[in-house]
Amino acid sequence: MSRLFGSVRARATLGATLVVAVALVAAGTAVVLSLRSNLTGEAGTQAERSARAVAAELAVRTPYDKLSGLDGDDGPVQIVDEDGRLVAASDDLERISGTATADVTPRPSDPDGDDDDDDSDGDSDGDDSRGSDDSGESLEPGEIARETTFSNGSATIDGDAEDYRFAAVTVETHDRGRLTVHAGAPLAAEHSAVRTALTVMLIGFPLLLAVVAGVTWLVTGRALRPVEGIRREMAAITASEDLARRVPEPATHDEIARLARTTNETLAALEASVERQRSFVADASHELRSPIASLRTQLEVAAAHPELLDLEGAVEDTVRLQHLAADLLLLARLDAGERPAGARVDLAALAREEAAGRPGVTVDAEPAEVSGSRGQLGRVLANLLDNGRRHARERVTVTVRREGGSAVLAVADDGEGVAEADRERIFERFVRLDAARSRDDGGAGLGLAIARDVAVRHGGTLTAGAAPAGGALFELRLPLAGRE
Repeated sequence: MSRLFGSVRARATLGATLVVAVALVAAGTAVVLSLRSNLTGEAGTQAERSARAVAAELAVRTPYDKLSGLDGDDGPVQIVDEDGRLVAASDDLERISGTATADVTPRPSDPDGDDDDDDSDGDSDGDDSRGSDDSGESLEPGEIARETTFSNGSATIDGDAEDYRFAAVTVETHDRGRLTVHAGAPLAAEHSAVRTALTVMLIGFPLLLAVVAGVTWLVTGRALRPVEGIRREMAAITASEDLARRVPEPATHDEIARLARTTNETLAALEASVERQRSFVADASHELRSPIASLRTQLEVAAAHPELLDLEGAVEDTVRLQHLAADLLLLARLDAGERPAGARVDLAALAREEAAGRPGVTVDAEPAEVSGSRGQLGRVLANLLDNGRRHARERVTVTVRREGGSAVLAVADDGEGVAEADRERIFERFVRLDAARSRDDGGAGLGLAIARDVAVRHGGTLTAGAAPAGGALFELRLPLAGRE
């Protein structure tokens, strides 16, 4: 179960179903409440019409037994006097609740239905009686109150029990004082409509939720099918360690297609990185094999024939081996992402320091401070100077200048220069443009690669171009201290 709901497809289906379920319950509740309110309002309106019709007949002195609303056809009717006594009621009314009184048998003060004593008392006063209803509204004889009060209850007429909406209307009569008419309208339509709506919802909502869940399951499954394909291919690539393989890219323009393209770009970059690493290891092994083999040969010869020991050659091979190991170690540290130190370095002073003792090297420098590792920047300058001396005819020139927010260190020689097609290739590791050149003269082909890597780690660039004298020109650009 936990595995099932651990999938995106299952969670999406469950989430969509829950959201729709909450929306349906809220909408269904609103519909039922609105339906009930409207139907109850209509029943109240009908009850009010019946009550006012009876009140209008009372206002014109219609006797109780002549009232048209007491036949029970339009619903139960009660007429109550000021003392709360039932003075008239619908025919066949057996039980009632929700009105001013539960009585169903009239108990008028005068068996004939006339309040002669009260009327004569009112006439002896010499003016019309004026009263007020419970709400404080003053009424004249024959006047019906504007306000209507409503209540819910039930009644049984001729054996039929139903729920009713009751309306109470007050009328001031000429001969019977103040009377209150309670008339009811059946709520059967409201109950029936609500029951029907609830039945439809109880049947329809589960079916609708099942449809929503099924559609969501199918749609998410179709949408996530490319993701599963990507996952399977990535698992196969991991198992086979074949970085040349690529994941399938959907022919769409959505997020999954962009994920597939990004994954393939990552695989391509990883493949290139691994190939560079393999090439680097192979080249490093090859470069190390030569001085180690030479040194071993000299030591074996010296062990057998001490008089033939080439001590100078052994020292040179050892130094070459030491330099190569240092270069490989520095490249490994740079590849590992080692951040340079944040010390301030004056390139002008560094250029004069590295040029000292090197014949044919001139320096023209203005102060320019950069932030970084003095040791690594010194290594860059030393590699550029070694490269310049290796290819120069007579001289190498070093200049340092400030240009905008950058410090520019340039190393130019008067040699043959570098062909434009090779100006980027020379920064690759273990690259030698002159294949016939001996390793003793040319080095291992790591100097310029190290120089560019250090420049990039310091937020700068190292480029190759043509010098004014016709040789090669290498420009190192670094941000000035405080401008990184």
